[in-house]
Amino acid sequence: MDTLKVRDAKDVEEVVRAAIANEQPLEIIGHGSKRSIGHAMATNAVLDVSALNAVTSYEPNELIVTLEAGAPLADVLSLIDAKNQQFAFEPMNTAPLLGTPVSGTIGGMIAAGLAGPRRIRAGGARDHLLGAHAVSGFGDSFKTGGKVVKNVTGYDLCKLLAGSWGTLSVMTEVTLKVMPKPEAERTLLLRGLDDAAANKAMTAALGSPFDVSGAAHLPKSAFRAKIDGLGDIAGQGEALTVLRLEGITASAAHRAGSLRELLAPFGTAALVEDASSAALWATIRDVLPFAAGGALGARPVWRIVCPPASGAALGTQLARETGGDVIYDWGGGLIWAALPPKGDAHEPAVRARANAVGGHAMLIRAAEDVRRDVDVFHPQAPGIAALSERVRAGFDPKSILNRGRLTRGAAA
Repeated sequence: MDTLKVRDAKDVEEVVRAAIANEQPLEIIGHGSKRSIGHAMATNAVLDVSALNAVTSYEPNELIVTLEAGAPLADVLSLIDAKNQQFAFEPMNTAPLLGTPVSGTIGGMIAAGLAGPRRIRAGGARDHLLGAHAVSGFGDSFKTGGKVVKNVTGYDLCKLLAGSWGTLSVMTEVTLKVMPKPEAERTLLLRGLDDAAANKAMTAALGSPFDVSGAAHLPKSAFRAKIDGLGDIAGQGEALTVLRLEGITASAAHRAGSLRELLAPFGTAALVEDASSAALWATIRDVLPFAAGGALGARPVWRIVCPPASGAALGTQLARETGGDVIYDWGGGLIWAALPPKGDAHEPAVRARANAVGGHAMLIRAAEDVRRDVDVFHPQAPGIAALSERVRAGFDPKSILNRGRLTRGAAA
């Protein structure tokens, strides 16, 4: 396979224009950490943007950072952490789940748009993307957005690029909003709740005035194997329902006390603070119980988004039907499901359960032969699919960029 390494946006333009002239689709990669998500692409040419890895500008006082798309995510997180700042949407590190050695790039983070537990409070990656420079499927550079939050001039194309999986353009530079890290972090733990009771507890917490920034439930089965970093939190392998509060130390402590009283009908909540709390939420963010190197590493993994109130029933029924294991995040609105190996990855059961509650499901980990026969991304309704295709064609009329990644059979 030909790998074309570019040095700047001009190189990207030239590569894309040559691909158009030769009718040669391109696979777009940074570190390649998410190449196994989506359908196989019919191409023998790779556009590698990993050399576009500079930090163009970082203004901590203005809470913005501008980066080339190939900048390593781990390095950027270290950079802003040194200024006591963070990406509030908690970008997921897919490396443990997918079994890849690296955590990926900033461009991959935006293209995938996989936000962590704080999504319920801070929004997703698209909500923190202020501007971007990119090259379209016409081979032309364009700029969208800017370096300020209030920057409404025409169509907000940033929102389209986030979560597009590289099918609309090749991002070369992005500007992101950063936020101060909270002074303190407190997590309340309830042990031994079943999925339905946990869902009620999370709903009560999220409906309270105590500004909960994370609400997740790990059933007992999630602890069948030891998870590094949790220590005593895992206890004897009981189910854990966890609720996070962040902010000024005095405020976080007061809210934790008040929330504990509110949750008294569900049991006595234990308190976990700072470093231990952070390790717990990193475990949930990166779905470490289902890690590729763990006990469930051979199983296909689904990412199901649904109304939070429907989460417990959906997850419980799916686990019962398939013999699989589930983890709940976003107060029940995000379900990770590791299901026993099967040729169709249990797609009929997953789709039926998701459709019944108005949700959608993505097959985030599966063998290539399974992804060849199963729709990785949730099939869209005809009208939405037609609109999506018009948008894609507006950016890339010849489908040069990541052809076939989102739709089964489209790479042919």
